[in-house]
Amino acid sequence: MSSAPMRENLTPAGLQPAAMLHRRRRVALAVNFAIYAALLWWLASILGDQGWSAIDVAMFICFAIAAPWSVIGVWNALLGLWLLHGGDAARQHVMPFASAGDSQEPITQRTAIVMTVRNEDPARAIARLETMMLSMAQAGDDSAFAYFVLSDTNDESTAHEEERAVAALKARHPQVAARLHYRRRLSNEGFKAGNVRDFCLRWGHDFEFMLPLDADSLMSGETIFRMVRMGQAWPKLGILQSLVVGAPATSGFARVFQFGMRHGMRPYTMGGAWWAGDCGPFWGHNALVRVAPFRDHCDLPLLPGKPPLGGQILSHDQVEAVLMRRAGFECRVLPEESGSYEDNPPTLLEFTRRDLRWCQGNMQYWALLGLKNIQPMSRFQLLWAIMMFIGVPAFTLLIALAALKPLDGEDMARFPAHSALGLYGVWLFMYLAPKLAGFADIALTRGGLARYGGGARFASGALFELAFSFLLGAATTLRTGLFMIGLLFGRSVIWSGQSRDAHELSYATAFVGLWPQLVFGLYLYAMAAWLAPSLILWSAPLTLGYLFAIPFAVETSSPRFTAFLQRTGLCAIPEDLARPPLLAMLEQVSASAPSSPPQTLEHA
Repeated sequence: MSSAPMRENLTPAGLQPAAMLHRRRRVALAVNFAIYAALLWWLASILGDQGWSAIDVAMFICFAIAAPWSVIGVWNALLGLWLLHGGDAARQHVMPFASAGDSQEPITQRTAIVMTVRNEDPARAIARLETMMLSMAQAGDDSAFAYFVLSDTNDESTAHEEERAVAALKARHPQVAARLHYRRRLSNEGFKAGNVRDFCLRWGHDFEFMLPLDADSLMSGETIFRMVRMGQAWPKLGILQSLVVGAPATSGFARVFQFGMRHGMRPYTMGGAWWAGDCGPFWGHNALVRVAPFRDHCDLPLLPGKPPLGGQILSHDQVEAVLMRRAGFECRVLPEESGSYEDNPPTLLEFTRRDLRWCQGNMQYWALLGLKNIQPMSRFQLLWAIMMFIGVPAFTLLIALAALKPLDGEDMARFPAHSALGLYGVWLFMYLAPKLAGFADIALTRGGLARYGGGARFASGALFELAFSFLLGAATTLRTGLFMIGLLFGRSVIWSGQSRDAHELSYATAFVGLWPQLVFGLYLYAMAAWLAPSLILWSAPLTLGYLFAIPFAVETSSPRFTAFLQRTGLCAIPEDLARPPLLAMLEQVSASAPSSPPQTLEHA
């Protein structure tokens, strides 16, 4: 075990000088503020060219609210791209703890692999857990690991199937039966966070670490062993978050989405880790968590007021990271692809459903900005999570107001159109910067393009995904913006199971969920056709998605679309072209797992 130097100017785990991280954060603040101020000045010079109308003021305010998230995205993406290609020294600046994972130190501290489920497909979830168990056994001595299925299922038939699936798993693997546990709570108090907390209080004293999983999580044994070795080496490492990427998808929608998400996440996360340092993120799953400080210091507060913004916290993970850091333990992210997977939503409607749950949870963070004794970076992280969604209705309103701009009485012949188009182009670049940096990362990495089937196929997939992302962005931002307005009037999401398997949407189903997008799109294009026809072409990247949200949702869910992507190899990820052993094992387990008679297991 490493013994960290006990000097006052180091971070709690002794990984880096605290003063160095403070300097990095000052640099990040200065650069981001300079970009933000320049954008505001540029917009002000355009809108105020002939004086300020009420529409101008409203547009400026909306832009000021919407811009920070994109500004940070540009900074993180470009910084991350530089770090990804800066050699081992650059990586050491970001993840000085990672080398401990490459040691051959035996695993001596006990770890609980904890899968939380609620009204999920039991066979699907248990197949992933079984695959991980097999991978762990192949990776080395797994005797220090135990496995828990923690159910919050309130559907009796699903709960019965969970019991059968776990009993069958025990029967197939008697060597781990004593280390495999099933527990079902009869209430969903505290949502997923309450489920995990119940585990910590009941069994946490038996384990140094836990590794929480969602029902769609999948991690290789090698990755888990490596992360546990890092945790063993650094006793003040409280949370170690892996970089989670999408597994090969049977849904065309998920396939295209994760192609772009995978590339955007890598440079963005690397850049963010450079300056967030010991106050890193926690995404609630596929992460190593030190149990004792989590149990003793990360109990979520009950927010004042009634739901949806009061009561129990829905988005628990970032708050737990903040509380873990307040307790004197570091929260770090491992910003490299390392055998850690999840499934992405299979349709546009499931995607927005997940986004709305995150949105409601993140809006609850307003009540937590005043938490006492938390790190300044931790406080900013809560604000950062709020900014992820607060700009959505502002950006949507900005587009609606832009359509009215010709009505504010100004001489449009004197309007600084060239400057406005320049700002528009810069904004589009900022919007796309994380993806573009990710695409550049693949192109600059030796053998990177070959992993994606060659340069031509990768470039075609990148262009296709960029068009897809514009259509997706319009459809989702309006729905999220409307939901945020509904939050003020008590509208809330329901915490339940997710539909994770590919399925086709009908036009009727899509219309029910997306008719507001169609109405908004018709408004925008009618106003443009009446007042400024040239805007129809220039605004298309940001507005076509409103008009075509319904057919976009239906067609991207269709088997025809999926078959087209598979036939052409478009938007394929490396795992589509060459299955890693872990994913090949999951396919075998899913196809061949037998059933066994039901068995009575423990209930809470």
